[in-house]
Amino acid sequence: MQSFREKLSENPKITTPSWKISSDLVLCLATGPVLIGLLGNQAINELLSEIGLYSEEIFRGDRLPILNFPQNPSNL
Repeated sequence: MQSFREKLSENPKITTPSWKISSDLVLCLATGPVLIGLLGNQAINELLSEIGLYSEEIFRGDRLPILNFPQNPSNL
């Protein structure tokens, strides 16, 4: 009976692609999208914060119109 190590040595030669991409090139190409993503995330966070502040201003109530209800003398 053969062991699993003997079977590995019998495998045919694994071919690798003839072209290789350097890690510097991959890092250079990946830097732009990462920076754009970080700047976009910062812009979205600021936008959501501003929307929250504006919604507080809308619902605060000091700028809402004052409603004058007529006084009914029978309820007094």
